[in-house]
Amino acid sequence: MSISGIQGHVLEVTVVGCSKLKDTEWISRQDPYVCLEYASTKFRTRTCTDGGKNPSFQEKFVFTLIEGLRELNVIVWNSNTLTFDDFIGSGKVQLQKVLSQGYDDSPWSLQTKTGRYAGEVRLIMHYAGANLQKPPKNYAPSAPPSPYVAPQVPQSSYYAPPPPATSAGHYPPQAPAGHYPPPHSAYPPPPSAYPPPSPYHSYPPDSSAYPPSPYPPQPAAYPPQPYPPPSGYPPSSYPPSSQPSPFYPPGPYPGMYPRPPH
Repeated sequence: MSISGIQGHVLEVTVVGCSKLKDTEWISRQDPYVCLEYASTKFRTRTCTDGGKNPSFQEKFVFTLIEGLRELNVIVWNSNTLTFDDFIGSGKVQLQKVLSQGYDDSPWSLQTKTGRYAGEVRLIMHYAGANLQKPPKNYAPSAPPSPYVAPQVPQSSYYAPPPPATSAGHYPPQAPAGHYPPPHSAYPPPPSAYPPPSPYHSYPPDSSAYPPSPYPPQPAAYPPQPYPPPSGYPPSSYPPSSQPSPFYPPGPYPGMYPRPPH
């Protein structure tokens, strides 16, 4: 989240206490206090008499934020009556979390002048401007993603696929502009009112496929047969002969047959 535009806003810092402080006294218990510095603004807590290594303060201070300055200095001292105060430790407090989230209660480490560990200081920081930078939540929550994945339907292209890549410097010739293959139709062709042509030849067959017959016809190799063809039996004469037939009994008159009864 962006934390720009903090100029003039208010930051509240509460000094809760310290823990595991370096002990600067040999005989009695030390009397620590905490100093906070932000730019030219400085605050000091009360002295926790006989606070020792784990003093408690519970004091709140208010800082006016400056654009571009996101660091707070904290210094812990031991109060002395007759001599100068003893330096216990110092540290830097980063403000990125409190400026973006509006709240931070993390402990911060302290170090001596030689960089050794000198204890921790506990701060609680509040920044009301973080709520003003949050986007409004008056929109409906988005629906959870559906587990169903729609199948991908291959789409036919109106243009021919590009030719395969060849070696560098050699490209296939390009087709002249304005000539594209016909688009693929998405519907079957309409039925025709006439049957499709047969792959076979029509009947009667083409006479050109056969050799022409000679005209006039060639004479036969044998003499023509008489018509009607001769019979295997001798021809009968007409009128019939008056001699009796050997196949019938003789009648009352030679060459005649009895009349059929009525």
